[in-house]
Amino acid sequence: MQTLEQLLLTYGESHQNKTNKLIHWICVPSIMFSLVGLLMSIPLPFQLTKSLLVNWAFVFFIFAWIYYLRLSVVMFICFVIIGILMLWGNFLIWSISYSNSTLALFSLCIFTIAWVGQFVGHKIEGKKPSFLQDLQFLLIGPAWLLHFIFDKISVKY
Repeated sequence: MQTLEQLLLTYGESHQNKTNKLIHWICVPSIMFSLVGLLMSIPLPFQLTKSLLVNWAFVFFIFAWIYYLRLSVVMFICFVIIGILMLWGNFLIWSISYSNSTLALFSLCIFTIAWVGQFVGHKIEGKKPSFLQDLQFLLIGPAWLLHFIFDKISVKY
C-alpha cells in the first residue's frame, strides 16, 4: 500500500492549474456532501425511522474511516468529524420534508453539477482525473484538500 504522502503527490500531479484547484475546493466537498445525501436516501431493509447513524451513508463512512485510519490517524480523526457533520447536515435537509425522495433529488442535483465542475476543471488542467487511474483517488481527493489546511496550520499528518 502506498503511503499518504505518495498518494497526495500522485493526486497533485493532475491538479496543478490554479482554476482546477479552485474548482476542486468547491466541488470535492459538494460531491462528498451530496453522496452522503444520496446514500442516506436509500432505505435500509430494517429501518423504521430515519437515523443519523443507521443508514447506508454511515455504513460507507465506516469503510472510508478504516481506509483513512490505515493512512493517517490525524486524517482519520478529521474525517470522522467531517463525516458526522455531513451526516448531520443531510439529516437536517431530510427533516425539512421527511422525504427520502426530496433528499435524493436535492443531492442528485448537487452531485451532477459538482461532477460537471470537476470535469470542466480537468479540461482546463488538460489532464484526466486521478480516479480514472485508480479508484482510491476518490477518497484521496478530500484528503488532498485537507492536507493544504494542515500545512497552513502546521499540523503533521
